[in-house]
Amino acid sequence: MIEPDRTEWQVRCAFNAFCKRVLKNEAINIYHERRQQQAKELTFSELAPQEENQLYALDKQYEGEEGQSFQVAGKKITPKLLAEALCTLPKEKRKTVLLYYFFNKSDVEIAELLNIPRSTVQYRRTSSFERLKRFLEEHADEWDD
Repeated sequence: MIEPDRTEWQVRCAFNAFCKRVLKNEAINIYHERRQQQAKELTFSELAPQEENQLYALDKQYEGEEGQSFQVAGKKITPKLLAEALCTLPKEKRKTVLLYYFFNKSDVEIAELLNIPRSTVQYRRTSSFERLKRFLEEHADEWDD
């Protein structure tokens, strides 16, 4: 026997039912996955202090300056000394030095950020570098504590 051709309406209804079933099954799968995941998860408040401490690591590179220094031209340069040297700079020059050396900004970018001419940025940077160099040369051996 030959089956009669389905009408367009019947095809649409069958496809509609199929799509709904697929969506319902997918929703059930997601629900089960979420339940399984929630069963394995803990909130931070449920953690014991010992478990909490395992979630992070502290960078102890600059803790206690013993061994954390550089020898340059026979002078000992510590992070503490370098920070002190930067603090001796005027605020505008310090900003320029930090943007250039630590944030890798060009003179043009710094000039745009600070709304000053590029030549001013270059002057501040080079004069600050000389000032830092003199400070470090003069104070390098005094900061052994």
